[in-house]
Amino acid sequence: MNNPAPAHFKPLPATFAYYTTFITLGATMALSGPALPWLAQHTNSRLDQISSIFIASSLGYMVGSRLGGQAYDRFQGHRIQALAMLLIALSAALVPVLHSLWLLVVILFLLGTFQGSLDVGCNTLLTWIHGQKVGPFMNGLHFFYGVGSFVAPLIFARVVLAAGVINWAYWIFSLLALPVAAWLWLMPSPPIRKTTHSAASGRSFNGLFLLFVFFFVFTVGVELGFGNWIYTFSYRLHLASETGAAYLTSGFWGAFSIGRLLGVVTSSRFRPQSILFADLAGCLVAFAILLLWPVSTLALWTGTILMGLSIASVFATGMSFAEQRLSLTGAMIGWILVGVGIGGMVFPWLIGQMFESIGPRITMPVLLVSNLIAFVLLLALILPLEKKDYGSISSAQKIDLG
Repeated sequence: MNNPAPAHFKPLPATFAYYTTFITLGATMALSGPALPWLAQHTNSRLDQISSIFIASSLGYMVGSRLGGQAYDRFQGHRIQALAMLLIALSAALVPVLHSLWLLVVILFLLGTFQGSLDVGCNTLLTWIHGQKVGPFMNGLHFFYGVGSFVAPLIFARVVLAAGVINWAYWIFSLLALPVAAWLWLMPSPPIRKTTHSAASGRSFNGLFLLFVFFFVFTVGVELGFGNWIYTFSYRLHLASETGAAYLTSGFWGAFSIGRLLGVVTSSRFRPQSILFADLAGCLVAFAILLLWPVSTLALWTGTILMGLSIASVFATGMSFAEQRLSLTGAMIGWILVGVGIGGMVFPWLIGQMFESIGPRITMPVLLVSNLIAFVLLLALILPLEKKDYGSISSAQKIDLG
C-alpha cells in the first residue's frame, strides 16, 4: 500500500518532471553509439578495446540501480534525483575531452552509476504515484526517453558537420540537465511506499520475480545492442556514410519514440502480455528482413524502423506487467534495473568482441538469439495466466534468499 500523499505533493507536476528528466537520460545514453568511432580515435583504441566502455557504463548502471533502489525506499526521492542529474551533467561534459581509455572507462562507470540511480528513481516514483494504473504514464515516461535518444544522434550529426568534433554534442545535454536538477531539488517528493522489511531490503524474491528480471536482461540486450551498434554496423559494411549512419541511428530512436507514444494508447486498451507478445514478434520480423536482405539499404532502413517500433514499449509494458503481479518496491525495481544493466553490458560488449574477429554481420545473429530467449521467457510469464487470475504472489510462495 502507498502512504497517503501529503497535501503539498502534486502528482501531475512530478510526472512531467520525470518526463523531462528522461529526455536527458535518453540523450546521454544514446550518444555512446554514434560517438564510438570518435572515442576510439581520441583514445587510440581498437573497436574491441573501446567496447569496454559498455561494460564500464553498465556496471556503473547496475551499482546505481541497486543502491538507488534502496535509497528511494528510505530518503526523499526528488533530492536523490536532483543530485544524480547534476552528476550526470558533470560526467557527460568530461567524456569528449578525455584521451586516456582507462580514464574514459572510469568516467563512464560513474556516469552509468548516476544514470542507473536516476532511472530507478523515475520508474519507482512514477509507479508509487499511479499504482496499477501506471501503464499509460509509464509508456509516456519511456516515450520521452525515446525523444532524447532520437534527438541526440541528430544533434551529434549536426555538431560533427559544423565543428568536426563531438564536444558540444555532450555539452548541450549537460547544460540542459542543470535547470532540471534545480526543478527536482525544489519539488516536494512523493510519499514512500510502505513495505515489509524483507521487501524493502530487496532480499525476498520468488520465481516469478526472477523470470521478470531475466526477461529484462534479454530484451534490453536487444534494445541497447541494436541501438549502440547500428551506426558502426551500417558504416563498416558500407551501407551508409558517417552522416547516413547517424541518421539511421536517429531513425531507429525516432521509430522507438513513436512506438512508445503508441504504447501510451495501447497500454490503456490491451493486456500487457498481449502487447509484449506482439512487440517481440515484430522484432523477429525485423531481424528476418535484416538477415534475408543483408546488402539492401532499403531492407536496412525497413528493419531498423520496424525494430525501433517493436522494441519500444517492451520495457515500459514489462514494468507495468510486473507492477500488476508484484506491487513493486524501490529495491525490487533496483534489482530489475540491475538486470537491465547486465543486458546493456553483455550484449554490446559481446558484439564488440566479435565485430573485429568475425565481422560486422555477427551483430544481427547475436541479437536474434537474445530476442528468441526473451520470447521463451515471456511465454513462461504469460502461460500460467491462462490458468489462474492476476494477483499478488502470496508470502507463502516467496523464497527468502537470506
